[in-house]
Amino acid sequence: MSGRLPVVLLCLFLAVAVVLGIDPYDRSDWLLENALVVLVLAVVLAGHRHRPLSGVAYVALFAFLLLHEVGAHYTYSKVPWAQWWQALCGIAPSPARNPFDRAVHFAYGLLLAPAVSDWTAARTPLRGRALRVVVVALLTAGSALYEMIEWVAAEAFGGELGTAYLGTQGDEWDAQKDMALALAGSLLWALLPRRLSRA
Repeated sequence: MSGRLPVVLLCLFLAVAVVLGIDPYDRSDWLLENALVVLVLAVVLAGHRHRPLSGVAYVALFAFLLLHEVGAHYTYSKVPWAQWWQALCGIAPSPARNPFDRAVHFAYGLLLAPAVSDWTAARTPLRGRALRVVVVALLTAGSALYEMIEWVAAEAFGGELGTAYLGTQGDEWDAQKDMALALAGSLLWALLPRRLSRA
């Protein structure tokens, strides 16, 4: 893997993050959402020197963080995906709920799997199917942990910020559906050919 790829992706991501951070829909929600990004980047940067990830993992992580930045800019429930879809396809969708956050939960399972696989393989003897099972389990557990963090943050901040951050859009089963989509994304990764999944 080229040593330049992570640097190029990091620079591109930071440029996009700065642009999307100039005038977000809700500054407080943007800050709260980006606390997660700072944590992820700190972990990746700390591990890069001694145990770099594969190129596939860096690209997939970059794609996931871009999706997250879009959600942070608009707040997940207000991403104008329907207008983008209509501009792209000429068809105006009319869903009862903005599905952008659900798509990002699916992307979490699919796009973080290569990085979690690389991280796990570098620290354990796991390979092949056993590695894939552990990666799926780790991502599912991470998704559940995130839903609990989201709940605690929403309770702590309350009001409009708590509602914006939680983003349930009135669905009482939002957390369970989000976790199911993260699981589905990681299972799709586990079914990919080895050259694509890197496990």
